[in-house]
Amino acid sequence: MTDARLRRGRGSLAVSFFVQGVTFAVLVTRIPAVQDRYGMSDALLPVFLAAVPVLAGVGSVLAGKLVRRLAPGVVLRWAQPVVLLALLGVGAGERLWHVAVALGVFGLAVGALDASMNMLGVSLQRAYGRSIMLGFHAAYSLGGIVGASLAWAAVHWRVGLGWSYLSVVVVVLPAALLASRWYVAGPQGVEGGSRGRSTGLLMPLCLVMTFAYIGDSTVSNWSAKYLTDVLGGSEELATVPYNAYMVTTLLGRTVGDLGVRRFGAGAVVRGGAVLAAAGFGVVAGAPGAWAGVAGFTVLGLGLSVLVPQTFAAARGDAEVARLNVFNYVGFLVGSPLVGALGDAWSYRGAMLVPLVLVLVTLRYARSFSAEPDRYGGGHERPRTVDVG
Repeated sequence: MTDARLRRGRGSLAVSFFVQGVTFAVLVTRIPAVQDRYGMSDALLPVFLAAVPVLAGVGSVLAGKLVRRLAPGVVLRWAQPVVLLALLGVGAGERLWHVAVALGVFGLAVGALDASMNMLGVSLQRAYGRSIMLGFHAAYSLGGIVGASLAWAAVHWRVGLGWSYLSVVVVVLPAALLASRWYVAGPQGVEGGSRGRSTGLLMPLCLVMTFAYIGDSTVSNWSAKYLTDVLGGSEELATVPYNAYMVTTLLGRTVGDLGVRRFGAGAVVRGGAVLAAAGFGVVAGAPGAWAGVAGFTVLGLGLSVLVPQTFAAARGDAEVARLNVFNYVGFLVGSPLVGALGDAWSYRGAMLVPLVLVLVTLRYARSFSAEPDRYGGGHERPRTVDVG
């Protein structure tokens, strides 16, 4: 496989990460509009939102089984258009069962998409012989910023939900289909075999993934409420923390690969965990709104490296699929946990829980330390294979 083919494969996969970032952002940032369109009650909405990550976990498991017979690129090539068409369904339906079906399809397809996308990323990193995984997730973060900006524009210009989703899909779907022509996969990890390590041996990485997403869901679901209700910020200022978090997440992932190449994956994970814990500490003790914004900003830098490096530590496709399930476990646990503790105790105290969980990641950092050795220092590039 030529270097040019590898570069095309890397670029095409970055496009898929970017498109998925846009897609997810335009969905979650328009949840209030989805609720209004279908007349969902406040009690029913969390049920619909919880169903998506549950089904995504199922989709991830199914993807892990599919790649025993199909290449990950084939799964991704079909999953991404289905995700985008399901997004159209969310915006085009009229009855409650319409959105239930659309979100169900979205959840199953997005689980398969996330798993296969990261499988390709891990195998390409192995083929390159150096860290490139954080760059793919940086493309996802950039897509999230673009998607959130498009959603804001749609609200500002009073564009209907269906039309706003259609305008996004007609642009990104052709881009995703075109990029899928150049997917390239590297060899599977030799240490773990096709089935990977046992769940017990993989558990440290599963916990790191869960803790990272508990932290991420805490920011995405509670930063605005925390700034207004606890720190006394205005509604306008309450939009700033998550935007700042997204920007610093992008920054951390953009430079993260350089850090891994220079200092090693274990050191980067430790540094990220300490930064994230410091961010949560600032948020929990913030005397005012701007101090809270600063805390959420630091959080983005810290959490940004944990998820990509956890995927990069996987040995083959089966492990990527299993790790991806814990992405959704953390997302499901994080928001309700913080909300319940906030109501029963205090929201300042609730912010200490993800702080402690992120610090526990330090105990498992050794699981990442040996990863550079798998690449042979970049001196010998493993062969790559077509994705079919």
